[in-house]
Amino acid sequence: MSNLHGFTTHFPAGYPAVHPRPGSFALGSSAGSPSAGTPQFDIFEWHPAYQSCQRYFLDHAQHDNGVQAVAALINICLPFQWPSNPILNSSGPLPNSSGQPPYNNMPWPRPPNNSRGQPAPAWVSLVPFIRRLIITGMDKEGIMHGFFGDEWRKGVGPVHECERRNYLFAAKSGWASVKTQYDMSPQESVPFLKPLQDVQEAEIDSAEKMWSQWLYMRDWEIGPRAPESDGGGS
Repeated sequence: MSNLHGFTTHFPAGYPAVHPRPGSFALGSSAGSPSAGTPQFDIFEWHPAYQSCQRYFLDHAQHDNGVQAVAALINICLPFQWPSNPILNSSGPLPNSSGQPPYNNMPWPRPPNNSRGQPAPAWVSLVPFIRRLIITGMDKEGIMHGFFGDEWRKGVGPVHECERRNYLFAAKSGWASVKTQYDMSPQESVPFLKPLQDVQEAEIDSAEKMWSQWLYMRDWEIGPRAPESDGGGS
């Protein structure tokens, strides 16, 4: 992470990029190469922390009265409250649960056991919860810690940063469109939208740079056609 005038970013170049380690999957030149002296986002260091946040959320946070109160206020079901396939903890769904999972997610079939013959842990995306906290102004440090545990900055911090930027981008389309995009279902519609909270000037500057790159993409000003000052958006 790097600090830009009070704004801590996980992605000094704007977006996450995967830089393979020896023995990991190979990437082509399009992935780019890290610049000397530039802090890099390490997906292999991030992923265990994200999994730790998932386990904390499933095993502890969702059963906490404070977390349940916040979830009720912002109108989002916690995994143990899902009408189909409820998940009580990271061990997996309740026995004999049936039906389709929430949020219209259609997961790929997964083997019931991992390579060691142990039951595969439950996998729940934390993104819908992060997004709902952001758009309702509830993504305060104390609440993020309560939902995702001690490693929340390292585990969900990168997702939090990207989703805050996405909310800024979405706001350009107007209130009704934003609400429609963030409504998850008729039962879990967004009760209220708040402007992005605790915004730093550097965060806005970073978002403006990324928005400009998106406009270049829209107009096909990318690759060899990218403006010289943008350096190809890499």
